[in-house]
Amino acid sequence: MDGSDDEKKDGDYFPFVDIIVPIFNEETTISKTLHSLLALDYPKDKYNIFAINDGSTDNTLEVLKKFEDKKNIIVLSKENGGKHTALNLGIQTSKAEFIGCLDADSFVDREALKLIVQRFRNENVMAVTPSVVIDDANNIIRKTQKAEYQYGNFVRKAFCAIGAIHIAPGPFSFYRKSVFEKVGMYRKAHNTEDMEMAMRLQKNGYKIVNEPRALVYTVGPNSIKKLYKQRVRWVSGFLANLIDYKGMVFNKKYGDLGLIVLPFAAFGVFLSFFVFIKGVVSLFNSLWMEFEKIYFGGFYFHAPNFDWFYFDTSAVSILGLSLIAVTIFTVWLGHKISTGKWHFSFEVIYFLTVYIIISPFWITKAIYNTVTTKDASWR
Repeated sequence: MDGSDDEKKDGDYFPFVDIIVPIFNEETTISKTLHSLLALDYPKDKYNIFAINDGSTDNTLEVLKKFEDKKNIIVLSKENGGKHTALNLGIQTSKAEFIGCLDADSFVDREALKLIVQRFRNENVMAVTPSVVIDDANNIIRKTQKAEYQYGNFVRKAFCAIGAIHIAPGPFSFYRKSVFEKVGMYRKAHNTEDMEMAMRLQKNGYKIVNEPRALVYTVGPNSIKKLYKQRVRWVSGFLANLIDYKGMVFNKKYGDLGLIVLPFAAFGVFLSFFVFIKGVVSLFNSLWMEFEKIYFGGFYFHAPNFDWFYFDTSAVSILGLSLIAVTIFTVWLGHKISTGKWHFSFEVIYFLTVYIIISPFWITKAIYNTVTTKDASWR
């Protein structure tokens, strides 16, 4: 069960919470982030915001100083040590029963906190994840990510139903503070601390649920280069954490997470790599054959002629088309989950075409990083 049966409808549950915002060189987004937290539909005397400057080298600190007079905001500065150290400082400083994290390039819906805390009425719940949506999808790269995040919101809800959430995203995941006393603080974790923390909770048998109605908007990379670096870090971190927690894979003690989700996620990464390499080899062979034809027989042009008789009906092709159909339907459902509306958008077409072309490159790099035990950089 995902905990929804334990949720009461009266809405009078407002426990005190602390929200930690780790910040490094986010001068252009941090103001909007903090204003979104100040605008939460939640009693103002029931939450604090720890804005933690992790040794920024731009004008982030000057922006933060403008918020120091706000009752709910506590500004802290420290030497740069990485996101996990900023989160740990906030946890150590907090005296609240519940602690949330919010990336400095993300913005919350007014209702998000109120919805999330209701899930903690179930005393077995130790962490709650939201739905994450791309903010301002103003170019093809961000439109592609918008569809991907809708897909992810559906998958997260599905994983919640089978107790298999293995990533608690940086944008607005919440925890009982007591869980950190039981399993320890954040670790660097190959620059994917949110993934590692969720894996650690799962390993220790603690329940993570999803609140799909709690919306958080995040700024996605706006170029292929930035997207590539982010995804190399994500996939590298997943593979490295999977190695660290290899004892969970194919282990029935961890239910569907150990028997299905983690093995299939790893299989998907390596299958993508294999298909990419196979495609490169096939392309090279085709080009070489064309070169030989031109070299020995001369160049000639003939118009392509499509004939349904030659349509590929192999099992692999049918499977591929089926996966495309399932992906489109899943993105559609993800949009319904996060917005409450049925809506088809051509963003899913961007998702299918753009990612098919570029995702093999960051998967290949991530596998290389894993083999060479090299951590991917943040920026």
